Amino acid sequence: MKGKFRKALDTSTNVLLYCGGAIVIVQAFWITYGVFMRYVIGSPDGMVTEATALMLVPLAFVGLSYALKADAFPKVTIFIDQLSTGKRESLEIANNFLMMAISVFFALAAFKGFSKSYVSLAASEILLWPKYYFWAGVFVSLLNLSLVSILKLYDSIIYKLESVRGATPVPQVKLGE
Repeated sequence: MKGKFRKALDTSTNVLLYCGGAIVIVQAFWITYGVFMRYVIGSPDGMVTEATALMLVPLAFVGLSYALKADAFPKVTIFIDQLSTGKRESLEIANNFLMMAISVFFALAAFKGFSKSYVSLAASEILLWPKYYFWAGVFVSLLNLSLVSILKLYDSIIYKLESVRGATPVPQVKLGE
């Protein structure tokens, strides 16, 4: 069960990452088309600005879980490197707890935005696209981020407990390895 959950979470994280790449490609082509239509043809596309702006909302969140999984957030370690191993592990647990708390909070806020926009059927001003489409992407991304952060917190606690017990701790691995 533990292996299947990690594999499913790793797969969903990668799928979100690829969705983000697809959104960037669509935006690049659509913006290029909009510029071409405006300045070469002389007939501007009225949808390009709002559509690409609306796509930025889910794009801002789809890569977060991958960055957390790969430990790719920027870190300043000048002071952390001078701590003992035990203190470093404790600080890692505190950091993972903070990441988990923030991601769960934002996932709950995104669920609230998704549910309210779904019930009200609010739409974008020009395109009339339902806003819950965009909130759904944000919610799924933040739910995945929450699960990754919970798993990282669990792994860091288990690692600390094994090192306290004196057992040779299994090195922490990133999801999917």
